[in-house]
Amino acid sequence: MEINSTLINWYLQHKRDLPWRNTKNPYKIWLSEVILQQTRVQQGLPYFEKFIKNYPTVTDLATAEEQEILNDWQGLGYYSRARNMHTTAKLVVEHFNGKFPSSFTELLKLKGIGEYTAAAIASFAFNEQVAVVDGNVYRVLSRLFDIELPIDSGQGKVEFKNLAKECLGKEPAAIFNQAIMEFGALFCVPKNPDCSSCIFQNSCLALANKTVDQRPVKAKKTKVTDRYLLYTIALDKGKIQIEKRNSGEIWEGLFQFPLNEFQTEVEWQKAIRTDAIFVSERFKHILSHQRLHVYFQVTNEKHHEDNKFIVISPNDFHHYPIPRLIEKFWEKHQQVLNQ
Repeated sequence: MEINSTLINWYLQHKRDLPWRNTKNPYKIWLSEVILQQTRVQQGLPYFEKFIKNYPTVTDLATAEEQEILNDWQGLGYYSRARNMHTTAKLVVEHFNGKFPSSFTELLKLKGIGEYTAAAIASFAFNEQVAVVDGNVYRVLSRLFDIELPIDSGQGKVEFKNLAKECLGKEPAAIFNQAIMEFGALFCVPKNPDCSSCIFQNSCLALANKTVDQRPVKAKKTKVTDRYLLYTIALDKGKIQIEKRNSGEIWEGLFQFPLNEFQTEVEWQKAIRTDAIFVSERFKHILSHQRLHVYFQVTNEKHHEDNKFIVISPNDFHHYPIPRLIEKFWEKHQQVLNQ
């Protein structure tokens, strides 16, 4: 099966004009890869532009305050990416004099950089002949060769990595890597790909075997846990309290209103105050392993006397990085706190 030249020809005709494709700067390439993890290009592009503007170099990013970075990351989700990104920037500045290592092997030593990101930087910025394997690559290869081996198994990861390397051939890795990822993102999409007009319609084994919608295979199923959260916003002399979430929790380092969590929906519903001046509609927020059910209630009562809480004006709330869930509430109901 002639994959290499076919994909590259397709790519040269259909590729999107994206800013990180017009540079060899490893910092910009790395930044784009971090932002685009589990994020669509359309959503990630404004964040990439914001970070390049606010932190033009890796040194600017390394010396910034974490709260400032989390604020700029707000709404993108998976905040551990931002914290790891900050840590990596500091390592590059402190141990590599502000210059990214130029090899796949050395890049892997940096926190927050896994095999995919290391391969992307090494091939795009430094022309190293190394194949990338991301979700798009898994999908394209599993369909082209009709591979039933789970992509999340140890054996599967090795086989797909070797297959991607084999398909790379002797062409420059950068262009082939971009081509196969772009093909997966734009054409060989997860659901309902247009196989009848595919460039591989005569050679794709999954199409021939009618298994396109079954590829790729995953062995592990994600178990989703339900959590019941109640945020209480106490209005005391026109001020509210917020707190910073602890390390090791979801949304580590972000700010929230005082929170109570309940084991069952019945306990959660009973905890809503009958004297609350406002109770929000029920919010539902889906994370990778958790399904959050949330109410926000506003009360007229004195604040907790606890050093973990910060007392602020509602008008200053936008200065603090918050989870997207709380941002949704704030966008819809902040006027309740300004009456």
